Amino acid sequence: MLKEIVKYPLNIKGAGTKEFADVKSPFSGEVVASIEQADEKAIDAALNLATETFHKVMKVMPANKRSEILAGTSALIKENLEDLAATIAMEGGKPIKDARLEVSRAANTFAIAAREALRLDGEQLAMDNLPGNEARIGMVLREPLGVVAAVTPFNFPLNLVAHKLAPAIAAGNTVVLKPSSNTPVSSFKLAELMRRAGLPEGALIVTPCRGSKGNALVKDRRIALLTFTGSQEVGWRLRGEVHPGVRVILELGGNAGIVVHSDADLTAAARAACRGGYAHAGQICISVQRVYVQSSVYEAFLAQFKDCVSALNVGDPLNEGTDVGPLIDQGSVEKTSQWVDEAVKQGARLVAGGAKPGNNCLTPVILADTRPDMNVICQEVFGPVVSVMKYDTIDDALSQMNDSRYGLQAAVFTSNLDVAFKLARGIDAGGVIVNDTPTFRADHMPYGGRKESGLGLEGVRYALAEMTQPKFICLNLNPQVQ
Repeated sequence: MLKEIVKYPLNIKGAGTKEFADVKSPFSGEVVASIEQADEKAIDAALNLATETFHKVMKVMPANKRSEILAGTSALIKENLEDLAATIAMEGGKPIKDARLEVSRAANTFAIAAREALRLDGEQLAMDNLPGNEARIGMVLREPLGVVAAVTPFNFPLNLVAHKLAPAIAAGNTVVLKPSSNTPVSSFKLAELMRRAGLPEGALIVTPCRGSKGNALVKDRRIALLTFTGSQEVGWRLRGEVHPGVRVILELGGNAGIVVHSDADLTAAARAACRGGYAHAGQICISVQRVYVQSSVYEAFLAQFKDCVSALNVGDPLNEGTDVGPLIDQGSVEKTSQWVDEAVKQGARLVAGGAKPGNNCLTPVILADTRPDMNVICQEVFGPVVSVMKYDTIDDALSQMNDSRYGLQAAVFTSNLDVAFKLARGIDAGGVIVNDTPTFRADHMPYGGRKESGLGLEGVRYALAEMTQPKFICLNLNPQVQ
């Protein structure tokens, strides 16, 4: 007997397209759910409702109530951990053990936001620094912006959505969310949990759509902020399409590098590079893509790294023992495989991997003897490919690390504090992790890229600053004195 496919309607009053699109597992091809698609009319209705809800409800909602909703959402996420993890594994292909970690992080993101909602305040500004202002008191308040348009990718369909929603609600904004067409089910389930936690109708509206229909959301003058996570090509294009005055946060592509100095713990470095290079089949903006190893320990590191990679299990994301699941679609498999083949033809050495066992899987690839002009080095692969290269001096390592248009996160492995600081301060990236993988991210830390990797910051407290605006108020306590 065939399993009944769950349908998710838009639930936007006055707007229903009745056009549904299937969401399929990238591993099995099984239909996970059917999602009603938003058109321009539905997006218009969503923006109307979100705008009305902002002015009538969210803008005046006290901090304690916003905090209560966020804390309640965190608790409900924990209660539904297994269901949410299975959803992420089925619709996105993320190994189930990693999906559980993502759900736990999403719960933590909302818990952090619940606390930060209570800390959002302003300051008193002294005005008596000039004669005649003695009777004046100045204050700076932080106010919500309005409607936030959030566009999210497939690779973290719960926690990256949480990083848009939690600070936006903590600040008192409303959100119109366009999730990835590959992984919208997680967003619908999260929206329902937020509703159960007390979020008012119209404070969050999910508007899945394909193709250019999402432009109606991005280009609308009713939005106050666009927060986008995705490719740099799309992100920078969208920045130029928003109306004047609309704020923009862009979390874009990366090409994370690691420097392994000669005094590093090679075992720890190899394990971190393996974990960071192949988690979610390399489909993470801060996946390890380049590893620069000092020449004297290069061969020793490469041998340990190869041993770590060869122990990874590739296969069904719903199996508990799977380390590397599928890429999101066949096109991603073919592009990644093509870039590996091109690199080998151009002189790179294939140390391991590259097989295509089916189900959109690609066995983890290690490349050596690569050059800076190869696609696997100068572009974002977004697949399970890591290149290992040599360097001689610290300055040489810095030069190679910074020879990139990306600058999201990086890592350094060394036991020497002076070396660690020289490299960390010299690497042009938004974050540098010492003695751990560059894929490390704690949900309260500042997270944002340099160069083509982004604009603005995430991390709950930092996103709250982006999603609010200061207002100065001056009180003249003696209006008779002008």
